[in-house]
Amino acid sequence: MSFSAINAAAGADSVMFQRGELNEILRVYGMMVAGGEWRDYAIDGLRDRAEFAIFRHAAEFPVYRIVKTPADARKQGAWKVVAAGGAILKRGHELGQVLKVFDSQLKRLSWGGLQ
Repeated sequence: MSFSAINAAAGADSVMFQRGELNEILRVYGMMVAGGEWRDYAIDGLRDRAEFAIFRHAAEFPVYRIVKTPADARKQGAWKVVAAGGAILKRGHELGQVLKVFDSQLKRLSWGGLQ
């Protein structure tokens, strides 16, 4: 079996972020890293959802998780931001709207962040 066939078979059973979605997430992540708030991240493609976990320090639990769950798209929306304790901070159908939960943190950054 070729390498591309293995990747295609593995990817068929998991949910992943599209390039545009990842760009939106990494834009916010990059600003928070530049501001010294976040340090590391992990991306996980699971059978039912994709997760972008954000860490304040390496080797600890994620501070936030940005979760894409396509099965929930028609109900409460495919996107949600989950805090470390499991509380859902924001949920919705559009990633851009869900990422606005970080706007207040971006405005407090030492270099200005969002203005």
